[in-house]
Amino acid sequence: MALRSLAAAAALCAPALVFSQTHLAVYGIADAGVRYGSGLTAANAPAATSTTGIASGVNSTSRFGLRGREDLGGGLHALFNLETGLNLDTGTTANSTKFFDRAAIVGLGGGWGQVTAGRQTNLLADAISPVDPVGMRFASFNPNIATAALSSHGLGQEYGSAGATTGSYRLDNSVKYTGRFGPVTARAMHAFGENAGRASAQASTGAGLAYAAGPWAVSGAYQRFKTATQLELEAATLGAAYQWGSVRVALNTARSEADTSATARTVQRVHSAGLTWAATSSVDLTASLYRLDRQRTGQRDDGYTRAILFAEYKLSRRTRLYAELDRTHWRDGYQGAANKARATGVTTGVLHTF
Repeated sequence: MALRSLAAAAALCAPALVFSQTHLAVYGIADAGVRYGSGLTAANAPAATSTTGIASGVNSTSRFGLRGREDLGGGLHALFNLETGLNLDTGTTANSTKFFDRAAIVGLGGGWGQVTAGRQTNLLADAISPVDPVGMRFASFNPNIATAALSSHGLGQEYGSAGATTGSYRLDNSVKYTGRFGPVTARAMHAFGENAGRASAQASTGAGLAYAAGPWAVSGAYQRFKTATQLELEAATLGAAYQWGSVRVALNTARSEADTSATARTVQRVHSAGLTWAATSSVDLTASLYRLDRQRTGQRDDGYTRAILFAEYKLSRRTRLYAELDRTHWRDGYQGAANKARATGVTTGVLHTF
């Protein structure tokens, strides 16, 4: 009902929007497929058994959004973006506590760059996006998104103004600057913790830099996060991609170090590499390998290695079929004693953008 009302409102406003030289776009992605997992739950957590079902967002997260831009003259423009994640398998929103969980921003831009305020991605996510080996696919299972960019860090604390203890991929109450100067993109971000009398509690600050020219893309970022009790998480990422004809090669390395209590610390490292081959104008083949290493105070070091393969067939500019295969080898008990030491997943699905 909420999505229907938003779409109706956008349609009703269309004549006025055109008159005021404001451009409004209603957009989204619908992605669903049949997935089988051995040693994985339906949510892709380690398991002792197998599951089969409908999965949403294996290729790209299903979503619905509105974005707009108004020319204010003199090279200045205003912009906004509202976006919510969707579970196509159940018809629910991806986040039960935040409707516009993926983006809720407004800002101004010009030749000097762009400033946005609201709920938006951290700088680690922005830096990894152009250099992730699978192009930011399979967000819930991709170690670069889940661990390197802190979407599902598994640390049990709310670092920064994330609104959850499960991840800090997006931050509330944040201001971000993005400036593009020729081949260089510079970013800076600060998220306010909004804790009375404690300005640094749950705050986050970071900076990022990217270079893109010809076949090369190089991108990196650093960001620091704090909890309400001043525990600290520091994270950094650096990657590169190179386009060689029909083949794109990408690699990335990332590290985070977090205080999980006054006496305990967790260090996580993610290394990744992969390539995408545009075999024909309609067929793309992607192969990638990720390795996660985890060190925790007073506990055994562990981690896992994960391979993710994608094959895509484009039916049109907006619609594609895909097949996905993944294999995970858990190391030193990362998956839990009762679960399988290896896990395999297979997905076939369809993705449509609008």
